[in-house]
Amino acid sequence: MSAPVLVVGGGIGGLTAALCLAKEGIQVVLLEQADDFHQVGAGIQLSPNCSRVLHHLGLEDALRVRGFLPEGTQFRDYRSGRVISESVLGRSAMERYGAPYYHIHRGDLLTTLVEAVETSADIERHLGQRIVDLNLRPDRVDIISTSGAKFTGRALIGADGIHSSVRSSLWGETAPDFTGNVAWRALVPVARLPEGMVRPMSTAWWGPHKHFVHYYVRGGELVNCVCVVEKEGWTVESWTERGQYDELKSDFQGWHEEIQTLIDAADRDSLYKWALFDRPPMSQWSQGRATLLGDACHPTLPFMAQGAAMAIEDGAVLAACLKVESEVPEALARYESLRLKRTAGVQTGSRRNAKVFHLTGVKAWARNRAARRAGGHTMDRLFRYDALTSVDA
Repeated sequence: MSAPVLVVGGGIGGLTAALCLAKEGIQVVLLEQADDFHQVGAGIQLSPNCSRVLHHLGLEDALRVRGFLPEGTQFRDYRSGRVISESVLGRSAMERYGAPYYHIHRGDLLTTLVEAVETSADIERHLGQRIVDLNLRPDRVDIISTSGAKFTGRALIGADGIHSSVRSSLWGETAPDFTGNVAWRALVPVARLPEGMVRPMSTAWWGPHKHFVHYYVRGGELVNCVCVVEKEGWTVESWTERGQYDELKSDFQGWHEEIQTLIDAADRDSLYKWALFDRPPMSQWSQGRATLLGDACHPTLPFMAQGAAMAIEDGAVLAACLKVESEVPEALARYESLRLKRTAGVQTGSRRNAKVFHLTGVKAWARNRAARRAGGHTMDRLFRYDALTSVDA
């Protein structure tokens, strides 16, 4: 039996990569620095370009139970509530792209992935293993954790987030860039809201220097809210940093009454805020038998709802490359070449949207007019991408 592939990081990207590798018959050692698989976080959107990978892994039944199938997306004016533009999802997305569009709580997605990992005989799991040393050799990779444990594999995948220890070991320590945006997240029990107030779709309200997004998760029991505000003087990045109701309410003073209702009905214990950081696209993320995946190499702002999707795509492409290429360095180089342009484009587009969403005055008027003219299928090219066949293309 050949040596396993080492995957460092037990988030969405690392778990998906492990499952994709195992499905190709590749042995995996999965290392996570925490003592359990964290299930914190807000809702996320799984567009067809990544849900087809999750269905390929046999997760469709769990996703349909735990997620929510939105009927569309909508952009609205922050004050009047007027619909600026709208697109259709639901059954139309399935017919158009061959895979559905889900809204799901991050914790529910992680639970689904962890359950699949735990039932796989090809994935060996190790928790509480923070990597402190990495040694790339011509024929293998050796890593050592804080516990003194040593792990050896034929390849190393760094899926350990924006502050990746694997990335730092390969390219040195560099700080990510603060974007000037702070994101709030909150969960609102549907039972606290007027019946029918929240439409069964993702709704983004655009306003000056901020925006507010909401959509159903957990089968429609909760509304997930993500609210992004341009701020200075606060750069805490933790997803577990508590936020205060009074500050959130102040940030969206004067916004539409539906926004006020959502804020007032939010579970006060679910209010969190974090500073948004990112990095410019990398020109290279593989060295010999080591490579990166997800936020470790292309951290993506949430303004296209594609951060998780890009990591999920990475896992599928990486597994296919390791399956078809006999030599590991060539496989990782091929994976990198297939992913660089696409992920850089999403990073750049998300950064651009951060500015577009927050325009004011005449520029906002022009943006709204352009959005109405664009129609409902501006994401076609993004959603049609098939990570499962991209290696054969």
